[in-house]
Amino acid sequence: MIETKSVSISQILVRSSGYLKQICSHSLQPYRGCSFGNSLCGVGCYVQHNWFVTRGRTWGRFLEIRQNAAEIYLKTCRTERNWAYRSDIPFAIFCSSATDPFLPQERSCGITRSVLEAMKQQPPDSLIVQTRSPLVLSAADLLEELSQRCQLRVHMTIETDREQLPGLPPFATSVSARINACQELKKRGIKTIVTVSPLLPILNPQAFLQQIAEVADGVVIDHFIEGDGTPDGSRTRKTALPEAMWEVEPDSITINYRDRIVGIARTVLPGRVGVGQTGFAGLLE
Repeated sequence: MIETKSVSISQILVRSSGYLKQICSHSLQPYRGCSFGNSLCGVGCYVQHNWFVTRGRTWGRFLEIRQNAAEIYLKTCRTERNWAYRSDIPFAIFCSSATDPFLPQERSCGITRSVLEAMKQQPPDSLIVQTRSPLVLSAADLLEELSQRCQLRVHMTIETDREQLPGLPPFATSVSARINACQELKKRGIKTIVTVSPLLPILNPQAFLQQIAEVADGVVIDHFIEGDGTPDGSRTRKTALPEAMWEVEPDSITINYRDRIVGIARTVLPGRVGVGQTGFAGLLE
C-alpha cells in the first residue's frame, strides 16, 4: 500500500546542484515520493538514499501530491529566471529528477498537466521532461505547444530490452509501451530522447539500439557507476540491483560494459549518442 496525501508547498523550482548543475538551472517535482518505487526501477533508485526526500520513509510507500505546484511556479518563476540570468545561465528546468511526473496518480490529480499549462504563460528557456511512463502521451498536446515556446525534449527511460531481471520485480511500465510512446511523441514533432539509464544487461544490443533509432531523436547511455551521484556507484551497490545484473551478465556491472554499448550505439545512431551527464545536458555526438 502507498500512503498518498495532498500538500501545499512554498517553492517548486529548486536551484540545481551536484549532478544536475551541468544539465539545468532548476529541477521541478510535481510530486514527492514514487508509486513506481516497488517496481524494478525502484530497486536501485538513488533517491531512496536521500533523507531530504524520504524523511526516513520507505521508498515506494509514500506519495505527496503538490496541489498548488502550478500556482507556485507562476509566483516564483520570474525570480528564479532572473537568478539564472544573473548566474549567466539559461532558465532550464528538469522535470523531474526524483519523482516521475507521469505516475498513475497523474490521471486523477493532473498536477504535472497543470504545471505545463502554467509554463505556457511563463515558459522557461528549455524544459526536459524525464519519465518512464507512456502516460506522458496524455500531455502530448501541451508538450507540442510548449515546444513552440521553448527548447523542449522528452527523455523516456528505457534501461534494457528485457522486461525483467531474475529475482527482481518487473518494470512498472513495459518496454514495448515505452517504445510505442516514443514513436508517437516523435510523430508529433516532439524531440524525444531515450535514456538508457541506468544501463541494465541488454539481450540484443544491436536490435535494441536500432529500435531506438527508429522511434527517437537520440539516445543517452548512463551506468550506475558515475550515474548515481557517486564516482564508483556506491549508492547502487548498497541495493540488490548489481547482483541481479551480474547474474545475467557479469560484465554489466562495470563501466567497460557502458563503453561497449556506447560503441555499438555510435554505429547505429551516428551523431545521436550522449553519454552520462553531458548526454543528459543535450550533447549528442
